[in-house]
Amino acid sequence: MQRLKSIIVLAVILALVWIMLTGVENRDEWIVGGIALVLTVLVFFRPAGVYGGLRCSPKGIVLIPVYLVVFLWELIKSNLDVAVRVLNPRLPINPGIVRFKTKMDSDLGKLILANSITLTPGTLTVDVEDDTLTVHWIDVDAAAPEDAGKKIAGRFEKLLKEIAK
Repeated sequence: MQRLKSIIVLAVILALVWIMLTGVENRDEWIVGGIALVLTVLVFFRPAGVYGGLRCSPKGIVLIPVYLVVFLWELIKSNLDVAVRVLNPRLPINPGIVRFKTKMDSDLGKLILANSITLTPGTLTVDVEDDTLTVHWIDVDAAAPEDAGKKIAGRFEKLLKEIAK
């Protein structure tokens, strides 16, 4: 059952990428694309446990673009924050390492969370061990690890819980 689910998820992702890149216009393109998709999935599919963590529910699929918008907004905010800090003559930074527990259960969820944290300026995921993330942060201002986790990963984690198991 897990293998079938992984095959379906891979096929849907490949189909969406193909449609976005080509802008399919007629029936012949749909047929050739469908055949190529099926052959690609059958020939190159390797069961990977990390992709099994994706939720295939309508809610999870709808929340993927929402997550991308939230990520883009956080990316813009953190870029501006780091730019202001760099341009300030006093350079108001308080760098440090924080550790906090994540609520993500799947490896895929932890992977996406860690990468999202790393891609936003001012934070860098140093290590992921079990359910603990170690992050280098440009401005450590939270006393408790739970508070640091909420400030760094709060909005990402909330949506990712619905997208990945």
